[in-house]
Amino acid sequence: MNDTIFMYGVIRLRQMMWICGVWVLASCGTDVTTYYVAPTGAETAAGTKDHPFGSLATAKRAVAEEKASGNTNRFDIVMLPGTYFLSEPLVFGPEESGTPDAPYTIRAEEGGSVVLSAGAPLQLSWQKQGDHIWKAHVQTVDSIESLYAGGKALTRARYPNRAEGVYPFGGFAADALAPERVVRWANPEGGYIHAMHSGRWGGMHYRITGKDATGMPTYVGGWQNNRPSAMHPTMRFVENIAEELDAPGEWYFDRAERMLYYLPEEGEQIDEMDFIAAQLESVIQLKGNEEHPVTDIFFEGLTFQHTVPTFMKTQEQLMRSDWSIYRNGAVLFDGTERCGIHNATFSLLGGNAVFVSNYNRQVDITGNLIEHIGGSGIAFVGNAAAARSPSFRYEEYVPANEIDTIAGPKSEAYPADCIAEDNLIRYIGTIEKQVAGIQIQLAARIGVRHNTIYQVPRAGINIGDGAWGGHVIEYNDVFQTVLETGDHGAFNSWGRDRFWHPNRAVMDSLVKVHPEWILLDAVETTVIRNNRFRCDHGWDVDLDDGSSNYQIYNNLCLAGGLKLREGFYRKVYNNILVNNGFHPHVWFENSHDVFTRNIVMTAHQQIQVNHWGDTVDHNFFVDSTDLEATQKYGIERNGVVGDPRFVDAAAGNFTLGKDADFLADGFVNIPMNEFGVVADRLKALADAPEISPLAIGSSLAAGEVIQWYGGKLKNVETLGEQSAAGLAEVAGVLLLEVPAGSPLARAGIQPGDVILACEDTPTEDVLALRKAEASHKWKGRLLLDIWRNQQRNRVELPLE
Repeated sequence: MNDTIFMYGVIRLRQMMWICGVWVLASCGTDVTTYYVAPTGAETAAGTKDHPFGSLATAKRAVAEEKASGNTNRFDIVMLPGTYFLSEPLVFGPEESGTPDAPYTIRAEEGGSVVLSAGAPLQLSWQKQGDHIWKAHVQTVDSIESLYAGGKALTRARYPNRAEGVYPFGGFAADALAPERVVRWANPEGGYIHAMHSGRWGGMHYRITGKDATGMPTYVGGWQNNRPSAMHPTMRFVENIAEELDAPGEWYFDRAERMLYYLPEEGEQIDEMDFIAAQLESVIQLKGNEEHPVTDIFFEGLTFQHTVPTFMKTQEQLMRSDWSIYRNGAVLFDGTERCGIHNATFSLLGGNAVFVSNYNRQVDITGNLIEHIGGSGIAFVGNAAAARSPSFRYEEYVPANEIDTIAGPKSEAYPADCIAEDNLIRYIGTIEKQVAGIQIQLAARIGVRHNTIYQVPRAGINIGDGAWGGHVIEYNDVFQTVLETGDHGAFNSWGRDRFWHPNRAVMDSLVKVHPEWILLDAVETTVIRNNRFRCDHGWDVDLDDGSSNYQIYNNLCLAGGLKLREGFYRKVYNNILVNNGFHPHVWFENSHDVFTRNIVMTAHQQIQVNHWGDTVDHNFFVDSTDLEATQKYGIERNGVVGDPRFVDAAAGNFTLGKDADFLADGFVNIPMNEFGVVADRLKALADAPEISPLAIGSSLAAGEVIQWYGGKLKNVETLGEQSAAGLAEVAGVLLLEVPAGSPLARAGIQPGDVILACEDTPTEDVLALRKAEASHKWKGRLLLDIWRNQQRNRVELPLE
């Protein structure tokens, strides 16, 4: 553990020396060759500031020629302000590498805005067609998969029409493929179907190829999730259909006629708009290999925009995680050492922002803004060929007598000792839903620190397997997560490593006979510490299927609690689980798990746990009822009940006051002001998580009313309320208002109903309802027992 942390420190020191010392290297004996580039420059220019090159490609060739001639200077390409439209990705090979003493830098001029665009500007002559739609012939490009104007991505013609803030997909409809709608489509070939996985474990995408003999669409796709299923029956939409062009801001491109159609939004002057059509998947690619890596090339202060969507190429299975991926991004690192990208902006992208693929060492991704992109923010993904005894689908496994029992990887074809630090990642997964702010799989010792991640459809940080661990996840601020999917966490992981078997009985027998197999892949401990997590649609921290060899401490979890499912060697201590608690699911015998000295605000919510690891004890409860309920499982004999006396919980300061009961029993205060990004530029942009009122202590004041899923409710408090509802006692939660269209109304709940239980937990008051909700909302719905007309009824409340 200490060696791992020391390694991160060496990487950070080296990178900081580069940032702070880049200008003094020349005075230390390293000469500098500087080339300038400007949008108004010339290919035949000298590359000076007064006579700059006209493209980055030209400056890149000049550097390559100098290096080929034996020039060992430090090279510095300075890009003057403006937008640079690329006709092809810029690929850097090993022969263009810098060295630690003479790095190769491509940067924006200080104070200038430099945009590297993967799109092509369209020169259009618009004509009115009908009352609202305009059309223009396109001559310069053959296809348009994404269209941008006015600093935003425009919406392809779709059904249902896009509605801001509606999840998933900005709107969905069960009748998107209904025969009465499809019959209106003259030629849907080239259209797309986007649907959620039936379990809402991600999104799936299909390209329409035509119609069959019955008139229904034919299509290919659905491979974007490694746990395939049928389309979700209701959560789906279609796009790129000519007949669905009917809403302001929508567009459609007829490839055969090369005609672009657009329906302007109110106030838009179409002739004054600059339209950009996405053309390239990638802007920058560094491509080497383990024997001949690209080294010491850095990008600073650039903006990357306008890549095409790649959702139909997202089909490489990633071991036995739920993920499929496509190995590309606006910036691709593939076979590099000591390279990085700093203080950049990634926006308006169709696919991934940064992808670190296969062999990479000491890649440094620091200080970047990543927003409004179709795929993942930052991905570190190794090559499956580096894994021993790999399996690629949940239901697959290697027979026990064929398992390679040598610990660790069998090659170096994976990212290791890399850093993602001080990045603001938000509004990602605008197209794909199996995404993460930061994704790690088949990698080792990745440092993820001081990132702020929010507004994501799935997990903020995701680790896809145990191979090969050693990651340090610290000081991150992750919230507004799992907004469009379900059964995940703000932090999410799997550990379906080589020991794991899809049949639980077989797996039990394997690990009983071969306990040493557990850590063959998860060879180094992964640390999660000093983070702030919030997930209102799942768990704040979710270690799923086999996730093993973790230490989790000093984290502030604001809503969803912490889950540990069927893994080994997890030590969880000194965390604060606000308004929620501990969710142990399906534990192994001899798991050696430890859960101790954590502050919890609900009873432990176990599912199929017959063996309680090494220690589940000495935790801090705020309600004696919760401790008593937990002790019925034969655990928490030394659990403590007390008052944490938070300094200012309403403002998000969960520091325990000096006279708090738990400090004397071993709890150590967690730093509350070190979460998330630290750069001034990013701090000024970043949001903060919602801080919910504490659901501890006394219930509501007499007559107090609260908002709940669109309605208003209160405690049943008087004999009059008991009599009016026909209750047997003065207990329950009374619905006062249920507005039409609210989640409560859509579930069939009415004013005057009384909630008697939530997920079979009695709800004698609002406090009990809140605690039951916190314990079960990860399911994506709540089963409520409602008292109405002298009868008990059960309703399902979907959590939207």
